[in-house]
Amino acid sequence: MSNENGNSARREALLGDRPGSYAIARHVRMSPMKVRRVVNLIRGMDVSEALTALKFAPQAASEPVYKVVASAVANAENTEDLDSRDLYVSKAFVDEGVTLRRIRPRAKGSASRILKRGSHITVVVEPRESKEA
Repeated sequence: MSNENGNSARREALLGDRPGSYAIARHVRMSPMKVRRVVNLIRGMDVSEALTALKFAPQAASEPVYKVVASAVANAENTEDLDSRDLYVSKAFVDEGVTLRRIRPRAKGSASRILKRGSHITVVVEPRESKEA
């Protein structure tokens, strides 16, 4: 599913023709609200600072976000030949994934619903603009 210049539609939507790379973790079994707390911490940070912050963050959601950021950096290094020291997290967002519906038995033969939510985590890394204008 590529367009006329060989890029995928997802890359066109996230980056356009700018240099950079992205990574997506789908079906992460964690509530989007909990993951967004962690993603809001790293948005706009340099990649090395973001990875350090995620390594020591106490939230459980920091582990999958760390993996996505590390994957986006590896994609940028291997496919775009970019240096990881120049990269920063330009976009990071969390979408709601599939919700698993379970039931919990209650009194008098009734049941209540348990919603086990999932997330899709997307991280885009780009090189910083040089200030030699």
